[in-house]
Amino acid sequence: MTIYTRTDEEIQADVLEELRWDSRIQSNEIGVTVKDGIVTLTGSVDSYLQQMAAQDAAHRVRTVKAVANDIEVRLPGFAERTDADLANAVLNALKWDAAVPADTLEVTVSQGWVTLKGEVEFGFQKGDAERAIRRLAGIKGVSNQIMVKPHLRPTELKQDIERALVRNAQTDARQISVEVQGSTVILRGAVRSYAEKQAAEDCVWSAPGISDVEDHLVISPIP
Repeated sequence: MTIYTRTDEEIQADVLEELRWDSRIQSNEIGVTVKDGIVTLTGSVDSYLQQMAAQDAAHRVRTVKAVANDIEVRLPGFAERTDADLANAVLNALKWDAAVPADTLEVTVSQGWVTLKGEVEFGFQKGDAERAIRRLAGIKGVSNQIMVKPHLRPTELKQDIERALVRNAQTDARQISVEVQGSTVILRGAVRSYAEKQAAEDCVWSAPGISDVEDHLVISPIP
């Protein structure tokens, strides 16, 4: 089997094209460098949503190994909000998301930076809490310190995750091994793309009580 290795220049060109393709992003404000498959994003944008959209766009590009997001959020004057106003908006956004147990979470806002704390039962709820507030005007960044409260079925969890990987059309479960250590799941093996790598992680986060995922999957695209 021949593994096709793409050059950093090819990856950089595709990341730039993907940034231009995403209408949420001001691509002319963002710089892209690539070294050994690792993408670094620089520049400035006027919202946290655009910062995260740029990061997601880079991850979508084939053979990208990792992304260092050094983009700065510089809010325009009309988007500036007091911390009290922003905290109230964050609380309301969390309450409106049915997947997020807002009453178990604690919100702190300091100079536009939001910190989320508390406990949830499922890993996906931790991610959903952050996604629920991404679109709010005035946010400069988010620290997601939510903890997943362990509630495991030790003898069945590994088998449940493996079956979920088999069911998922985006993953080749034959190439992925699953190890469970307490409330941490370790993934090893090879995947064809970042999208497949992310799909495997999503399968794990759907299991109850998972507090951490150590993803050691290697992206090895096949031509």
